Amino acid sequence: MPSSAPDAVRAQVKLSLLDTLGVAIAGRQSRAAQIICDFADANHAGALPMLFDGRRASPAGFALAAGITIDSLDAHDGFNPSKGHIAAPMMPVALAAAYQQGSTGDALLQALILGYEFGARAAIAQHSTAPDYHTSGSWGAVAGARVAARLAGLSPTQTRHAVGIAEYYGPRSQMMRLIDHPSMLKDGAGWGAMAGASAVGLAQAGFTGAPALIVEQVPEAWADLGERWYALEQYYKPYPVCRWAQAPIEGVLAHRHAHDLTSDQVERIEVTTFHESIRLAMREPQATDEAQYSTSFPCAVALVRGDVTPADIADDALFDPEILRLSRSLVMRESDHADAAFPLRRYAKVDLVLKDGRRLEGDYVEPRWDHTAPPTPAELREKFHQYAVPVVGAPRAAAIEAAVDGLENSGLAVFFDLITAPI
Repeated sequence: MPSSAPDAVRAQVKLSLLDTLGVAIAGRQSRAAQIICDFADANHAGALPMLFDGRRASPAGFALAAGITIDSLDAHDGFNPSKGHIAAPMMPVALAAAYQQGSTGDALLQALILGYEFGARAAIAQHSTAPDYHTSGSWGAVAGARVAARLAGLSPTQTRHAVGIAEYYGPRSQMMRLIDHPSMLKDGAGWGAMAGASAVGLAQAGFTGAPALIVEQVPEAWADLGERWYALEQYYKPYPVCRWAQAPIEGVLAHRHAHDLTSDQVERIEVTTFHESIRLAMREPQATDEAQYSTSFPCAVALVRGDVTPADIADDALFDPEILRLSRSLVMRESDHADAAFPLRRYAKVDLVLKDGRRLEGDYVEPRWDHTAPPTPAELREKFHQYAVPVVGAPRAAAIEAAVDGLENSGLAVFFDLITAPI
């Protein structure tokens, strides 16, 4: 199936890889990434140099560290039907397996294509059959196991057991608990990646675990495999916060630009949106993880600064008095219209109450860079450089971009040197 992917799919998956690597570079500066890389170094000895770290770990340790590093900055791509993210748990397993197996660049690209298509359907299948809303690491473990099984050359029987092991041991962690109590746990990507990588090693050794129920007992989720390309239906994030907060940010920025506003003219922001966005209720975040799972704080940042960047939600940037004033005073209301459209559409309406008594009313808006109005390749490349250059410098960022662009025509030695050398 991956070898028959249209050229547009191959090109888009390379852009998705570049975008995810940019997020990993910026995320590697986070406290969560520092802790998890130290943990993997101390507890998961092996031969694989870790992502943007260089110290060596086992495939499971590499996947764990990479998954949490990517997930530590909520700027990676996502998939509306699953309310989650395919790349964050899946790509670390693919990268670990490709390094371990000495794969070609084209083999890695085909595995990533498979990862998006398999991951999307695994997510749809699980969300249609499980009563709880689990993090992406749950079904992401299954997607990771599938791509690593392909790269490792597992037999069909071994592959069946690998995805079954990953489904059974994958972290069915509670997403809304994390929304209500933000922390470094995030979307379960690291633990899901570790489970996926471990499942392949176990299946190779003869450990059994079939079947994966979401693969074998939900046939309707898999009927269009090879016909519909979900890699083209991912959204991307212009801002490094939860997707549920991004439509409100757009509403704030629309007012700011249309009326040439400065924040000191505004008494309060009022947001009308869907229930899940309102649950992002952290008004005074004390750490970046809390700021990334907030609606009010990034809206206030957008009004004050005209953008929301990784630096704006970093641990040491959370105490600006003007941002906190607006964040504390923001009013959120639930909308039946927005609730009915979720999760396929994420609507928000923003009104501003000005200090002079005027009220500026907005229309319902959606987040930018959805698959129905995707970013251009140039916009995604610009985002990559905005995230990567301040951390690794322009020459290394340009070299990573070139390596991704030429992925299917090369080996992976140079590529892995670029993405594993320490920052």
